[in-house]
This record gives sequence, C-alpha cells and structure tokens, in this order.
Amino acid sequence: MNRKIKIWVFVNIMVISNLLVSCSSTKKIVDRPIVFNEQRMQLTSEYMKNRYGLEREQPIIDPKMIVFHWTAIPTLEGSFDAFKEPTLPNWRPDINSVSGLNVSTHFLVDQDGTIYRLMPENIMGRHVIGLNHTALGVENVGGTSETPLTEAQLQANIWLVRHLAKKYDIEYVIGHYEYTHFEGHPLWLEVDNSYRTLKTDPGNDFMEKVRAATQNLNFKSVPKKIK
Repeated sequence: MNRKIKIWVFVNIMVISNLLVSCSSTKKIVDRPIVFNEQRMQLTSEYMKNRYGLEREQPIIDPKMIVFHWTAIPTLEGSFDAFKEPTLPNWRPDINSVSGLNVSTHFLVDQDGTIYRLMPENIMGRHVIGLNHTALGVENVGGTSETPLTEAQLQANIWLVRHLAKKYDIEYVIGHYEYTHFEGHPLWLEVDNSYRTLKTDPGNDFMEKVRAATQNLNFKSVPKKIK
C-alpha cells in the first residue's frame, strides 16, 4: 500500500469514527406528558405549602439537584401508568396519609435508553422526601433482579445530567437512597421528622458510574449523614 492510499484510508477511518462518536453523543428527549391538570397543580401547591412551608402561586421549583430512581416496574407502560394520574392509586397507602398527590417524575428512561419528559421541568414533582422543591427527578424503568438497569440507561442518564447542568445551576446529583443525608441541610424542608421511607434505588454502582462520568462538572459531594 503506497503512502497516498494509506493517508486516504486513515482520513476516512477518522471521518467514520467522528461520525459514530457524534451519533452516539446525540440524544433527544421525547415529550410524553402525564396528566397535569388543575387538580394536580392544586395538590402539588398544597404539598409544597404543607410539607415545605412554601406558598407560591404555582408550584415552581429552582432545580439545584438531580435525583435518580428506578421504578421497580419491568415495562415502560407500567412505569408510565404509575405516574400518569393526579392522585395516588390504592396500592400506595404508605404515603397516602401524607398527601393524596400521586408520585411523579420529570424524566423516565426506558431500558433502551430513550428519555421521556413526563412533566414541565420547572414544576415540582413528588419523587423524594424533603427535597422535591429543588429536585429534578429521573426514573429508570426496571431495577429488579429480572430487569436490572441497562448500559443504555446509564449512558442516557449521564447524557441527561450534562444536558440539565447546562440549563440549571445543579449542585448535586444523588441516588434516591441518599436523600436522608440532606437532613439538616439548607435544602431540606420536610416538616415531619417521622416521615421517612427506606430506599435503595438506583443502586450505589449506578451512581458511582454516573459520578465518574460527570466528575468534570464539579458537583458537590453528598453531605455526610447525621446520626
């Protein structure tokens, strides 16, 4: 192979490689809204007032953190349906006594890595105790032994962190299991000291990988838990 052919082959390999990198780094967010009607807005405002002492005309948030979850539901449709309606279903008596507002999340990531936006990013969702007023929620379909989180989901979450960090002054990225570390922190506003639930999602391994891939964004470390 002469020198000109070698150069031509090298240049074409580089062009193809750049195209592949470009394609792999390109994502889009698919809007698939849950029911966010007047009833849900009212319940959300009431939750913000009763749980956090914040009275606002609308339940607007100033995102300072991203909280990652898994749905523990194996399918996209089942996961979407869990968030869809404004009020809690009958199978959530554990949190119904606090508020009838259904759980909700800003983003839902399917097992193939597709990112769905379920609600406006500037409106409060109910997905984490004590921090909803300042947190963007990202749910991932699955998380059970039969449907563990996938590499495609991990990469989608990493992309989403970078995307959101460009739009908002994000200080923390945390797993749902880490939420109680913020008790006593200025961002923590839950008024009921007895209202806590034990969480394990989305797993320490998943969070370590997200943090390693986004360490150049210089997020703050999760506070040490108060004993």
